[in-house]
Amino acid sequence: MKNLKSLLLLLSVCSLALFNNCTSETQSKNTGDKDSTAAIPVEISGVTRGSISAYYSTTTTLEAEEEAMVVAKVRGIVESLQVEEGDYVQKGQVLAKLEDEQLKIEAQRAKATMDRLYNDYQRNQELYEKQLISAEQFENAKFEYASQQAAYELAQLNLEYSTIKAPISGVISQRMIKVGNMVNTDEEVFKITDFNPLLAILHVPEHEMSKLNKNQVAYLQVDAIQGQSFQGKVLRISPVVNPETGTFKVTVAVNDNTKQLKPGMFGRIRIVYDTHDNALMIPKNAVISEDGYNSVYEIKDKLAYRKNIETGYINGNNIEVISGLNEGDQVVTIGQSSLQDSALVEVVSY
Repeated sequence: MKNLKSLLLLLSVCSLALFNNCTSETQSKNTGDKDSTAAIPVEISGVTRGSISAYYSTTTTLEAEEEAMVVAKVRGIVESLQVEEGDYVQKGQVLAKLEDEQLKIEAQRAKATMDRLYNDYQRNQELYEKQLISAEQFENAKFEYASQQAAYELAQLNLEYSTIKAPISGVISQRMIKVGNMVNTDEEVFKITDFNPLLAILHVPEHEMSKLNKNQVAYLQVDAIQGQSFQGKVLRISPVVNPETGTFKVTVAVNDNTKQLKPGMFGRIRIVYDTHDNALMIPKNAVISEDGYNSVYEIKDKLAYRKNIETGYINGNNIEVISGLNEGDQVVTIGQSSLQDSALVEVVSY
């Protein structure tokens, strides 16, 4: 009887252990099923409408539209400087003065001689009208007066040239003289650069010729000025293609009222050659490109469905959607790499 009770007790313990083991396996299985269907966190964005443009992009170095090398027109010693490098000057503004005492004396002497010859000419004219002198004598007096008049005007011009003036408006980009220097005729003394507009000279492949036209809008960004864009326009397009390079020359004028841009700056330029208004757009990072096809994950009822789309122009962070989506649809922008078609998702940012 005692053995029977021990056997029954042992069977009870084994049954309880087996039940507990089965319960644990069932709970473990249920937990695994729950984890396998957990929602994947994603960020999404809506399909919107707006204007999107196509660009021709390239790099460029800025050049000045107008640049003039100022030269001395007479020989002399620099008496004073009126401007310095970096100064903005107007056309005709005085840049420097040369010593002019000798030129003044030469002009005065030329005028005195001219006045004397003028009196001789007047007297000879009266005598000629009274037929008291020959026509040859009268013509000689007339010629001497005219010749001296030209000499006086030349002396006055040389005196005026002792004041060096700006031939164009712009910025003094270089000064080559100092006070006390002797400068000779045609010696370079200043360099003036007109910074507005500045030019971006592009050499564009010939297959782009049909896209570009005069007056198209362009945007310039330079490495020296981060985060700022400058607007310009296509100024002229060469009709000739260089047979050696297969390119044609495009000149873009860039206006900078802030005067931050300088000749020689390196930058990147984009020319807008077409714009689609009221176009469907999504963020560029929503698009998955594989095997020549573009697709997105569209969100419907907390599920992500992969859809192929046809894309168009790319503008900054946006890309045009030609087909495959409608306005108001929602697409995944972050988290696509963890998704499969029809995956359960949790939107964490919109």
